[in-house]
Amino acid sequence: MSKVAVLKTSPSSVLTDYAQLIRSIGYDKALERSRKTIIKLNLSWTLFYPACSTPPWQLEGVLRTLVEDGYSDIDAVENKTVVTKPGKGAVNNKWIPVLDKYGKRFTALTDVEWTEYKPREQLMVLDSKVFDRVVIPKMFIGANMIHLPTQKTHGHSTTTGAMKNAFGGLLKEVRHHCHTYIHEVLVDLLTIQKEIHPGILAVMDGTVAGDGAGPRTMDPKIKNYILASTDQVAIDAISAKMMGFDPMQIGYIRMAHDKSLGTGDPAQIDIIGEDVADVNYGFKVTRSPVIYGDQCVRKGPLRFLEPLLHTRLFIFPRLMSEMYHDYYWYPFKGKRIVREFMTTEWGQMFNRY
Repeated sequence: MSKVAVLKTSPSSVLTDYAQLIRSIGYDKALERSRKTIIKLNLSWTLFYPACSTPPWQLEGVLRTLVEDGYSDIDAVENKTVVTKPGKGAVNNKWIPVLDKYGKRFTALTDVEWTEYKPREQLMVLDSKVFDRVVIPKMFIGANMIHLPTQKTHGHSTTTGAMKNAFGGLLKEVRHHCHTYIHEVLVDLLTIQKEIHPGILAVMDGTVAGDGAGPRTMDPKIKNYILASTDQVAIDAISAKMMGFDPMQIGYIRMAHDKSLGTGDPAQIDIIGEDVADVNYGFKVTRSPVIYGDQCVRKGPLRFLEPLLHTRLFIFPRLMSEMYHDYYWYPFKGKRIVREFMTTEWGQMFNRY
């Protein structure tokens, strides 16, 4: 039976709580110390916004435990999208001070070698309906993988977590073309992960969770939960249930469960730690104008325009997204929310980094 560890935490105990969390599921049995271990961070926005990207205490809690437990060959990585910059994001989200503290490096996946990969198992859409071949970071092959997502909603996939975090690791910058088949793509990526990684650990931060128009323009809610599992489907299922969704009604969780890539039915998952049977955040998914427009073009009434997204004209939707998020929503709405967050204990902890 798949196991998911869930703990309540606080700013004063979060680092030791992360150690207890991942040790409680015997993570070291899944990750060989002799292999390279890659920490795949989660950058949903170059700017800092609560619940949006991996917080520094999540990175430090996991990294400190790894170092204490004898893991030495560790790389922390993140990728670029058409609207995010990994180097600036690593600075704004305060990952660099944590990595420096433990003598580890941050690597942008734009700077590493990518290689063609031919999956052993048949994929659903990735190498047929989306791309004509699969290209992945060469450094991923044969390495342990640790995913550090946050607990939040997503306008394309309903929820986002461990499985969605691979979206930013195994796909290049043009991965926005996968939005049409987002659920199938996430299942394909899990299939690839199980072939290339000898061990996988997912650690999710729900200290501040995101409700609404995720993965960026959300309403951050302090929930004080952290989760971990070696089953990406199971941790996403429990996270979704805690947020108020039926996991088996979410496409990527149901399909992964049906393909025996993990356990998506909460009744079949052993929860260690907190009793979250009655936890329900009551979160709802809404869509930002950017995601709504993207869906109209890719799958809706404007789909006749979809071929233009594969041309140089795609620069215009990219610029519109950047203008909306970085120059309208963040200055006029986001900054106020960030200021309010900084008065909380978690905000004060963020500032101490």
